[in-house]
Amino acid sequence: MDDTDFKILKILREKARIPNVEVARTIGMAPSAVLERIKKLESRGIISGYEVRLNPECFNQSMIAFIQIKLIASAQTQHAAKALCQHEEIQEVHYISGEDCLLVKVRISNTTELEKIISEKIASVQGIQSTRSFIALSTYKESAKFPLSETFQ
Repeated sequence: MDDTDFKILKILREKARIPNVEVARTIGMAPSAVLERIKKLESRGIISGYEVRLNPECFNQSMIAFIQIKLIASAQTQHAAKALCQHEEIQEVHYISGEDCLLVKVRISNTTELEKIISEKIASVQGIQSTRSFIALSTYKESAKFPLSETFQ
């Protein structure tokens, strides 16, 4: 990757649907050259996809909860994580340091729905010992973006 690739990535990170012509104009390249670079970044797995971000409030999904899941044994981590990933309501699954725990993020409409997810979907996964829920009262920043380092390997 070179400086031009980073420029393209920074533009796409801010506005993924920007036309190639506009990207090309911004960095002073031909649109065909920009398209070729984007295709190479995709084929190398640097760009892993494009996603539409919907407004959760328009779909009555404005509540966010984080659920800490304590496992019976750390050997069951991968099995439990894969099983949890199958549920659409679960947006994120992380294995966190500390007490052999998974941390999941769910986006839901209310506490009744949260209770249903925990009791029916999470509790049914083999290897789960207990759960602990944290409801977000406010969200000040939510993003999938991360800083692009010029020292990419």
